[in-house]
Amino acid sequence: MIVEIEKLDHFGRGITTINNKICFVENALPKEIVKIKIVTEKKKYLVSEVEKIIKESKDRVTPSCPYATICGGCHLEHLSFNKENEFKEQKVKEIIERFAKISQDLVKDIIFDKPYHYRNKITLHKEKNQIGLYEKKTNHLIPIKNCKLVMDELNKELTKLSISSQKEIVLRVGNKTGEILNSTTNQKSIISYIGNKKYRVSEKSFFQVNNIITEKLYNEIKKIIKEKNGTNILDLYCGTGTIGIYVSDDVKKVMGIESYKEAIEDAKYNKELNHSKNCSYILGKVEDLTKEITKEFDVAIIDPPRSGLHKKVVESLLEIIPKTLIYISCDPVTLGRDLNLLKQKYTIEYIRPYNMFPRTYHVETLTLLTRK
Repeated sequence: MIVEIEKLDHFGRGITTINNKICFVENALPKEIVKIKIVTEKKKYLVSEVEKIIKESKDRVTPSCPYATICGGCHLEHLSFNKENEFKEQKVKEIIERFAKISQDLVKDIIFDKPYHYRNKITLHKEKNQIGLYEKKTNHLIPIKNCKLVMDELNKELTKLSISSQKEIVLRVGNKTGEILNSTTNQKSIISYIGNKKYRVSEKSFFQVNNIITEKLYNEIKKIIKEKNGTNILDLYCGTGTIGIYVSDDVKKVMGIESYKEAIEDAKYNKELNHSKNCSYILGKVEDLTKEITKEFDVAIIDPPRSGLHKKVVESLLEIIPKTLIYISCDPVTLGRDLNLLKQKYTIEYIRPYNMFPRTYHVETLTLLTRK
């Protein structure tokens, strides 16, 4: 069957229509004419694969990674980087308009940097005597010797790996320090920098994978807090304390809440490491600690997991109404859902996409909200 691709969906797949049914086409780009094979047929949609590209898009590039068509890590390796950034910016606009019912004009220009060798972490899998990544949508192991997304130091470490008893192997590298965390060894943590702040990072603690974009993001947060004269900062889902500590020199008080015990231990250690005496941290789920969310806080920094905010957290924020909310999100859909609730008492000033995860369909956003 030969079809023309109309656009990309939010997962980077091509979309066409067959007999009034949406058909998702892997590895296809807008305006391409392709021969496809249907691989899945559902009541409301079809999924297909490209058998042959008859007319190629000018935005198509030849993947430089040998694993691009089999590994599930890079969804957009066949799309030029300029178009990838356009796609992500437009994706945020469309989702925000649909789920938050706000104007696309509130979405600002996307912030981006280099497309490759940006990740400071990789999780590998072991099967029999082989180490690698899973083939997309399967648990079939693809042995790899190099990943274009990770930093050079990790690729060097990857070549040194010996077969261990662990089925999952985590490698991390410290920004500026070059320290390597290898979960098969006895080293349990490393030191990494964001700007002039240093942080201890453990194997399972959340720490942004893209050092360059993270620093740009944190600098924007810092700028907002200065412009809004923020003094008492609530840092929800604080992880290892990175954001709160980053802005701590410019404020009176930071209080972070995080549910992961190892991350809170790192946050407390990082507070001492940076002499941030005005920071404090509480272990627990944010939705279970809403009594800690009090009116003394004039700025709330919110960086939740992909699932977004618990209803109790939204209710607490709408009750105490901090003057400024800075919402960091890795999922525009749950962001849109939460903004639709928060806009009862907040004005959404702008949303800024950040290409934190180049060559994938994922996108980070920063949203600035001010009390009405």
